[in-house]
Amino acid sequence: MPEAETILQGGCLCGAIRYRITGPVRFVSQCACRDCQKATGTGHTTILGVDGANLAVTGTPSVYTSRGQTGGKVSRHFCPTCAGRLYTTGDHPGRIVIVQAGSLDDPNAVYPENVIYAGDAPVWDFFDPALPRFEGMVKRDFGR
Repeated sequence: MPEAETILQGGCLCGAIRYRITGPVRFVSQCACRDCQKATGTGHTTILGVDGANLAVTGTPSVYTSRGQTGGKVSRHFCPTCAGRLYTTGDHPGRIVIVQAGSLDDPNAVYPENVIYAGDAPVWDFFDPALPRFEGMVKRDFGR
């Protein structure tokens, strides 16, 4: 993971929405839950968790809210022009914002530390065999 003082930047495909992350990255995971599969059209998505107060956004994303596998609200923030997925907020992560690693200007700035919801992964999707795999969500404590 990047050092605490690292600044990460990213945005959507068309550039209408940009963001800047300051402060520590709390986690980087590959998520294979069905919700992420449906939202991205892929077998899994790579996500990073950051404190919401450390995410500055320029532009106005559209938001789609549904219920996730945990039963809580999940709000996906995306560009209304190009539909580029940017980040997710919701009941479960609380103050933590889940940023789509692929929307970073330099997605190589982060590397996944585990795979969550591995039990939902399609048989054709592959992960780094060195990564720990969890059948569901990993317990995380961010001092809420």
